[in-house]
Amino acid sequence: MRRLYGHYAASKTVMSPVSEIISALTQRRALPLEAQGKRSAAATGALRSGVAKYSTLRSFAPAELRRDLRMTRAFAYFVLAIFAGGLSGGGAWAQAQGPLTPAPSEEHRVRRLGTEPEAAAPPSLPPDEIIRRFSQKEDEFMAARPNYGFRRTIRIDEFGEDGKPTGQFLMVTETTRAANGQVISKMVQKPQSTLHYFNLETEDVRELDRLPAFPLTSSQLVKYDLKYIGEERVDEIDCYIFKVKPRALDRTHAYLDGLVWVDTKYLEVVKTYGRWVNELGDVHSTTLPFALFETYRENVDGKYWFPNYERSDDTLHLKDVSVPVRLVIKWTEFKVLPATAAPPAAKPQS
Repeated sequence: MRRLYGHYAASKTVMSPVSEIISALTQRRALPLEAQGKRSAAATGALRSGVAKYSTLRSFAPAELRRDLRMTRAFAYFVLAIFAGGLSGGGAWAQAQGPLTPAPSEEHRVRRLGTEPEAAAPPSLPPDEIIRRFSQKEDEFMAARPNYGFRRTIRIDEFGEDGKPTGQFLMVTETTRAANGQVISKMVQKPQSTLHYFNLETEDVRELDRLPAFPLTSSQLVKYDLKYIGEERVDEIDCYIFKVKPRALDRTHAYLDGLVWVDTKYLEVVKTYGRWVNELGDVHSTTLPFALFETYRENVDGKYWFPNYERSDDTLHLKDVSVPVRLVIKWTEFKVLPATAAPPAAKPQS
């Protein structure tokens, strides 16, 4: 638990109310089984205080802090899944509980994300049918993406004790089709770095390519357990939320251990959050510490949902200092690649 909290904390201002909420949940969970349905007054007060502070921060914070709050919210869901006996595989689910109070604001209406074995209301379609349909969409997206070019910007920031950036790494590449017909990634802006605590090479950053863009295709479903846990509105889109856990691990592939958000209308994955794991543990670069990733998608040409924004907050632990670091990847300027040029016609023999 401390490890997850330390990895994700981006600022004391953002994490303070979440800390209170987690503390309140811990108090409640410590009760004997027969008393779990009755919250103590102290735990209830702490829970309400944390939620109230979170709501106030979200309403009046500047844009950058609101982005931190959105990331922190996803982390809180991840923690709730752990308390529910989910991602780490330990512990039994608590007895049925009501939703947290007070209710979230209209800006972020979580219809259900609690600690009971089943959601308060089942989705309009059976969960297995939702999973089957969105996995088929993932097949389509994965097949279509190689036909698109795009620009990718990778930025890594270091932060000082005051929470302000102290150094940055920036690299911009473009995926396009070469004259010989091959799809290549070429450098648009050479890597620029003002980082103080570690050096990055291009190859270090390219290790991020090992993470699958579409982990839940139909052929991969057999490797996962998925559980419907509720609904939420994400960027004006009503979504089903599924908890995702690998059934078995190997040493060569990265598997998602986290959450996915699926559009309730078109049954397409629009967001993922979690860590990538294999038999050896968390999958990450030998140089970069990032383990938890939140990835949003963009609708391209009205029919495909491709990743367009990914972020991870972590801490680089050195001998004498621990440095907060942040990774942001943006994919922009999606466009269909030109078809492979036809070979020149053979000259007629004389």
